[in-house]
Amino acid sequence: MSTPVRIPADVEREDTILAGLTARQLLLLSGAGTILYGAFTATRPFLPVAVFLIAAVPLAGIAALLALGRRDGLPLDRLVLAALRQHLAPRYRIAAPDGIRPAPAWLAARARPADEPGQPTGQVSPAPLNLPAESVTEAGVIDLGREGMAVIAVCSTVNFALRTPEEQEALTAAFGRYLHSLTAPVQIVVRAERLDVSAQIAELQESAPHLPHPALEHAALEHADYLEQLRQTSNLLRRQVLLVIREPLRTTAPAELDFGGPRRTRRGGRNRQDQAGDAARRAAEARLARRVEEASELLGPVGITVTALDAGQATAVLAAACNPDSLLPPSSGLAGAHDVITTTAPAYEEDTGPHPSAEEPPGGDDRRWASQANPWAEGGEEL
Repeated sequence: MSTPVRIPADVEREDTILAGLTARQLLLLSGAGTILYGAFTATRPFLPVAVFLIAAVPLAGIAALLALGRRDGLPLDRLVLAALRQHLAPRYRIAAPDGIRPAPAWLAARARPADEPGQPTGQVSPAPLNLPAESVTEAGVIDLGREGMAVIAVCSTVNFALRTPEEQEALTAAFGRYLHSLTAPVQIVVRAERLDVSAQIAELQESAPHLPHPALEHAALEHADYLEQLRQTSNLLRRQVLLVIREPLRTTAPAELDFGGPRRTRRGGRNRQDQAGDAARRAAEARLARRVEEASELLGPVGITVTALDAGQATAVLAAACNPDSLLPPSSGLAGAHDVITTTAPAYEEDTGPHPSAEEPPGGDDRRWASQANPWAEGGEEL
């Protein structure tokens, strides 16, 4: 008979070493004590002890607060380091592998960096942004460079609480079988994003007069008013479960047989390495497709549908991850980084000023520079 084993709730809690303190806390306290003792020894011949304590006690208190204090479950020293990195890092970054080029005059004139104090209006100083993902293939596979390849699949959900104990055991067993079948890293992401119900409201208002009964028309309009009230008074969110499957590049080949004869120097070593890299990426894509099929076969019997995202959907997910607070939700229908804009976007219909596409930019370069529509594809990120 198996016996239950108690697992602590906070499995990521650091181990304590001495007096309930972790190694990081002991290192901070001992380092601060060593510095203060060294300063006391150096200033003892000419500085009274009372004067030294006036300056040392606040410093010791700050060191103890950083070592022992916590906020929102995080140590204060790590929060201070994160705040310093955030303050020193540039606020505007763009993906510019070939170098940052100046924006056209018609776009720079419309820029309003009001969130940067002291920054002149219409001037933005971007910095290069290095993203872990280099590109998204036509099949929806994300190229991570030397780190390998990855694919994103969306998973449906099941209500675990409403199932019977036997069904819950079946669900747990099916999920356990999938975990035991893993041979490479995976990540389960539960993301929340803003829900835009304006399309549903417009559809209800347009179709309500054409319903066959006045009661149905009244119910449709009431439901549209209810959705409009929810949109104005609440922050509507929706959750999405994503399965990120990652596959490393395997470029190792079996060693060549050596029979003791003279070795021949092969020409075109660079081309062979490039061909080997392309072959490794194609093999990684094939393994990713097979792993998605395995996940669908193992999780399908319990009602979980696994669907791989295409190139546009994967790009939209990456764009939302780079700028989660954007009021314009990314979608697969947005323009890419190298697409040419030839028509007026619907977002400018209510704008009384001239549209940027109405004027010919200097030099004839009419490619879209604004990154608010697709921040990941353009590399725009506001920190």
